[in-house]
Amino acid sequence: MKIFGVVAAVALLGTMALGAEEFYVYTYDSFVSWGPAAEIEEAFEAAHPGVDLIWIAPGGAAETLSRMIAEIEAGGTDADVFLGISDADLVRASPYLEPYEPGHVPNIAHVPREFLEIEPKGVALPFEQGYVAFVYDAEALPDKLVPRNFADLLRCELKGKIIVQDPRTSSTGRAFLLWTIWRFGERGWIDFWRAFLRNVLVVTKGWSEAYDMFLAGEAPLVLSFTTDTAYSWIEHGSLRYRVTLFDGEAYRFVDWMGIVRGTPHRDLAHSFMDLVISKEIQERIPTTQWMFPVSEIAELPEEFAKYAVIPEVPAWLPPAEVGEHLEDWISTWQELLISG
Repeated sequence: MKIFGVVAAVALLGTMALGAEEFYVYTYDSFVSWGPAAEIEEAFEAAHPGVDLIWIAPGGAAETLSRMIAEIEAGGTDADVFLGISDADLVRASPYLEPYEPGHVPNIAHVPREFLEIEPKGVALPFEQGYVAFVYDAEALPDKLVPRNFADLLRCELKGKIIVQDPRTSSTGRAFLLWTIWRFGERGWIDFWRAFLRNVLVVTKGWSEAYDMFLAGEAPLVLSFTTDTAYSWIEHGSLRYRVTLFDGEAYRFVDWMGIVRGTPHRDLAHSFMDLVISKEIQERIPTTQWMFPVSEIAELPEEFAKYAVIPEVPAWLPPAEVGEHLEDWISTWQELLISG
């Protein structure tokens, strides 16, 4: 009887699901596994009875964006909203998004204009910001080996002790590539990477894989975010995982979301984006995403504000410049990776 009951319940749920209106959000894996996805889903579905919010998160942000673009170019995609477009991918993503109506997103009033001016076409809204930097395990890496600048990353003592992400599939990895271009210039970045790759233990597809390896102790240095000391303290009660800035620098990183071109659910898409930048969800960003909110009315948790690091020198390349050159930069980086 119990087996029949379970089967009947599953069949009933399947019937209910078939009758629900499905709303698809494409995003990156860590937003679902680490972030506030479950809270957003609960609030969204409560506000829209009969709607089933479905997350599609096959990998890192850049990888997921590539998948969506491929689906659209092949004839269609289920995506209604894409959440997790980095600055570096704004130009690449824009042709596949359609403009939002500011009047249908009331919480946009609390987003500083400086963010909105980054994307003048009105096809993407920011929902979080942060800074990419290296994080080290203070229990595994002696202080004398902690890198304080880019040159330190090339020290032979760090060979096999560094984990980074692939800029072809990871927005974090892409941010680091752009940081090196910002720092060293059009030719100098190539020389840096040629030397740097010799010290890298592994290049992972996404941030999640990289950070899992770091937490497992496979290497004492990982490319991550300047909020990681706050994470270490709030989640583990220690300052074991610490941020190191390179001469006060870290790379500025803004995450965006947009309505996918051709969606039949524009009203739901506007409602979803408004929810994500609401005060309630924005105040969950620091301790789920370990990023800074973009809403001016969102308050930071006291311990997060104490330990999250804001760099004196935020490195950043404008999206238009990145869009013009990114394909060539990625191609050159790939050649460096293959050549060893």
